[in-house]
Order: sequence, then structure tokens, then C-alpha cells
Amino acid sequence: MAVKKDPSKLGRREREILDIVFRLEEASVSNVMEQMADPPAYDSVRTMLRLLERKGFVKHRQDGTKYVYRPTQSKSSASKSALSHLMATFFENSVADTMAAALDLKSDDLRDEELAKLQTLIDRARRDGR
Repeated sequence: MAVKKDPSKLGRREREILDIVFRLEEASVSNVMEQMADPPAYDSVRTMLRLLERKGFVKHRQDGTKYVYRPTQSKSSASKSALSHLMATFFENSVADTMAAALDLKSDDLRDEELAKLQTLIDRARRDGR
């Protein structure tokens, strides 16, 4: 039985491959290689996908002669885990500092609907005492 580990402990290539599988939702070795900027050999990608499966990050199904891989956890669950790690590593677990950095990066791209959604979330957090 595979044991799920912390994605932050993965190597650069494993993380890149896992990110691609999350983005595509399902991917064969060839699909992954097409998305990589500088892909290693086919056998290397296949081996890394098998390692990710053994570590519990992906699972596969057979489609004809090829394996198609998909993440073992939902995008929502993975994004919360990644954000939690990011906040702990770079922002001392401060929601305000994390949001300030995000707004600093993307403030020019925010639409009125997104700003209204953020305000609603802030108002709800105040009301709920978070």
C-alpha cells in the first residue's frame, strides 16, 4: 500500500510531472513529455510516474497498451496543502502577508467581480470570528 508523502519533498522533475498531471487531470507518459520544457527520455518519465504512484501521488488505469495517470487527491485538497506549505515557508503562516503578496502580483488583473468576492470572503471571516 502506498503511503502519501509531502509533495514539497519531491524532486524538481517529480514535482514538474505531478503539476502536469494535475493540470491535465489525466495524462500518459507522452502527454506529460509534451508539456515539459526540456523532457528527459521517455523511460525516465515513465519511471518517475511509477515512483509517484508508489509514493501515493498518482494512480493509473490502462488504456489499450498505455497507462494513463491521474492524481490521487482532488485539486482542491492539493491546492490547500500547497498553499499551507507556501504560507508556512514564506509568510510565517500569515494570511494577510500571503494575500498582500498575491495582490501585489495580480492587482492590475483583478476584475470588479473578483474584488467583490474577496470583500465577501473578508466580511464572512469577520462575521464568523476567524
